[in-house]
Amino acid sequence: MPGTDATRTALRICPLCEATCGLALTVERDGTGERVGTVRGDRADVFSGGFICPKGASFGELDADPDRLRTPLVRDEHGELREAGWDEAFDAIAARIRPLTEKHGPDAVGVVLGNPNVHTMAGGLYPPVLLSTLRTRNLFTASTLDQMPKHVSSGLLFGNALAIPVPDLDRTDHLLLLGANPLDSNGSLCTAPDFPGRLKALRRRGGRLTVVDPRRTRTARLADRHVAIRPGTDALLLAALVHVLFEEDLADPGALAGQVEGMDRMREAVRDFTPEAAAAACDMEAAAIRTIARELASAPTAAVYGRIGSCTVEHGTLASWLVDVLNVLTGNLDRPGGALFPLAAHDRAPRPATEPAPPGRGFALGRWASRVAGHPEAKGELPIAALAEEIETPGDGRIRAVITIAANPVLSAPDGDRLDRALGGLDLMVSVDPYLNETSRHADVVLPPPPPSRSGHYDFSFNGLAVRNQVRYTPPAIPLDEGAPDECEIHARLILAVGGMHGADPSTVDDMVISRSLARAVADARSPAHGQDAEELAARLSGRSGPERRLDMMLRLGPYELTLDDLLAHPHGIDLGPLQPRLSQVLGTRSGRVELLPGPIAADLPRLRRALSARGGGLVLVGRRHLRSNNSWMHNIPALQGGSNRCTLQVHPDDAARLGLGDGGLARVKAAGGEVEVPVEITGDVRPGVVSLPHGWGHDRPGTRTRVAAARPGVNVNQLLDGSLLDPLSGTAVLNGFAVEVGPAG
Repeated sequence: MPGTDATRTALRICPLCEATCGLALTVERDGTGERVGTVRGDRADVFSGGFICPKGASFGELDADPDRLRTPLVRDEHGELREAGWDEAFDAIAARIRPLTEKHGPDAVGVVLGNPNVHTMAGGLYPPVLLSTLRTRNLFTASTLDQMPKHVSSGLLFGNALAIPVPDLDRTDHLLLLGANPLDSNGSLCTAPDFPGRLKALRRRGGRLTVVDPRRTRTARLADRHVAIRPGTDALLLAALVHVLFEEDLADPGALAGQVEGMDRMREAVRDFTPEAAAAACDMEAAAIRTIARELASAPTAAVYGRIGSCTVEHGTLASWLVDVLNVLTGNLDRPGGALFPLAAHDRAPRPATEPAPPGRGFALGRWASRVAGHPEAKGELPIAALAEEIETPGDGRIRAVITIAANPVLSAPDGDRLDRALGGLDLMVSVDPYLNETSRHADVVLPPPPPSRSGHYDFSFNGLAVRNQVRYTPPAIPLDEGAPDECEIHARLILAVGGMHGADPSTVDDMVISRSLARAVADARSPAHGQDAEELAARLSGRSGPERRLDMMLRLGPYELTLDDLLAHPHGIDLGPLQPRLSQVLGTRSGRVELLPGPIAADLPRLRRALSARGGGLVLVGRRHLRSNNSWMHNIPALQGGSNRCTLQVHPDDAARLGLGDGGLARVKAAGGEVEVPVEITGDVRPGVVSLPHGWGHDRPGTRTRVAAARPGVNVNQLLDGSLLDPLSGTAVLNGFAVEVGPAG
């Protein structure tokens, strides 16, 4: 694109939240090289149309953060981290990890994948290869702090843990939104640039928005109705809504009737969850519950959408399941204006949508369990809340080495102090991370990826959750510094180092994946490559690097039969049209139908039934999102530290007066895992009986190199938790709706 002699414009998909907005970067050149200057929204982007938020606008500042590591760090014989060359760093990993796994077995290594993984091309391509190389069952990810309930409920309902329906925001007439604040989060498990604009458009076309949240969030202020529910009771409200649909003969799956089984069992399962029974527990009127149910059933189209606040609670999987049960029973699953399944360009080419789904393999929970507490796996993962005990507890199978990739569980997981101590006792720790943060400071080797402007970008995760089918790829905006590897090469070399192929060319990893993938494709009767020669197909792949060749392969084998050259020829993206009904393409249940009441769900319903009679007293705590923040990994950017992005305890005026708390004064907050002292913010935006403390703060540990974050450290809300509170089906930590004691500090 044109520019002056000293500047040029480059496009980049924003990697800083799930909205995946298109950015236009002004790249400036001076005597030291190129850097990102001003950042604007790309008005020609086929998906985001120029929308940008404060995080995207800060891309240049994040890219040039002086605290980002530029070279690897290796721990010396004195226990100090020092700068090292790339060869030395990988030599150290290869020399130490193979003897450890040969002596203690593959499960002696634990792998921790953090949230930023899904925001990078490398994170989408290489961790699965690393895990298959290591053969460890000890995988821990941010999913058990966030979205695992939705994966489990989708797996049980649809037989596919990745089949997550998203609300058709641009065509729906009615949206019921629980535990989500997309005006601050930009959306989650629902990729929608300009989520605020889409909600306002819903209102303008006469649609209705109902927001269920114990806080009066920015999203709640936009709603037609805000229900300030008691935290943690979302599943009770949803079950009562289902009850009303059956009681008033409003349940009608519509076109899905022949693809759903278990309707009669479902009716019986919710018999006790009357609006009158649920109202007291939810702290809302029974009449309001009936009204919401009737509005859902009578709307021309409607969608129910629940996120963090309904996932990270005691009944997170049940709430996630009931969200889609409501979509099914109102006839809104898999239809325009309801909740639909996206079809990404890199997905495997599916069977025709008109064909019924054949019997599938189904979805299984608990194929293995954690060694110490016996937590069942879910989607191949163990609860990250169990990581510390798996390191600390002696015996066969103890985790002795940990590889973290873009993860900071010391701040994001419960009882960070315990995990902090446990990481210090490992035989080996490797971190792929641009920062020396609260977790990576324990590493023996730190491998820093380059700034995001130096990496190509394609969204493997978020294109599969997008509210409109589209595809975009942006090459690196700025060349790598001389001698610096790109992020994909770092991952590939790590795989070679742990897999006994240390020293091989990094392209070996990509060539191996391409060879295996094409061998499967040519043997698959449904594949566009069926019956062709795998070697000839490999020779036709384009791309300047291994990851680009892998992307080209996936696009060619995908449902739209695109190529990487097609994407490069359309730098603002290719619009693939609105979401379409395709339930039969995603179903993988043993019955080949939507299994409305799966066995594990039915077995957990008595626990929810007991919650009908629970009457919580005292205060409970909920988290909150901010538009200028994304967990712990953006607190080192000065531009994102301003305004109301502060670590404060929000307290209702009535509770503040009762407890003797003053605005701006310090409060002491206690729970099972510990206590923190935090400034008070008195506000009517939280309901009485609820306090709110944001997630991702607590940057006060020694040995980190994040100066901006350390200057305003805040407190770690997860230190209030001891890790014992988990949703039993998904292993997700209960981060919201837990009891706390609050009083003046001192």
